[in-house]
Amino acid sequence: MKRLNRDSIIAIALLVFCGVFFWASFDIRTPNYGVLKPSAWPRVIIGIMSFLSLIYLIQSLKGNPNIATAGKSDREPGFRGWVDYWRNPLWCFALFFVYLALLPILGMLIDGILFVYVLMGVLGGWDGKKPLTHAYIAVLTIGFMWSLFTFGLGVMLPSGIFMDPI
Repeated sequence: MKRLNRDSIIAIALLVFCGVFFWASFDIRTPNYGVLKPSAWPRVIIGIMSFLSLIYLIQSLKGNPNIATAGKSDREPGFRGWVDYWRNPLWCFALFFVYLALLPILGMLIDGILFVYVLMGVLGGWDGKKPLTHAYIAVLTIGFMWSLFTFGLGVMLPSGIFMDPI
């Protein structure tokens, strides 16, 4: 077996945390009503996270150490190099904060479609037929999720000022 690298240590830490969370899920109180225990969904999510963490551990133990460690020359020095290196995550955070700010005004459906459309355009580009593809994907995915939560699960989502029924 190879020496433990940073990825292996992080994967082991994730597995330990998943084990602690799974153990803590047995302390969730079970009410006298309902069909499904309240601990069911947390255990499903923790199980999926544990499975993915195990895959991460296996890949980090048998992986190529040259691929696992990035060189320090991947980005230019200074603030400009830092911004260029972290451009996509910065765009995601900035657009998400705009999405949250506009949520009470536009509502979940319209704001979600705009968020996905603009984010896909910023990250994927605006040339050729991409804007049409971005619009198609945004309307289908957000429309499906909105319909699932609104009609299938009966969850009241923010309606905004344009779709307010009152």
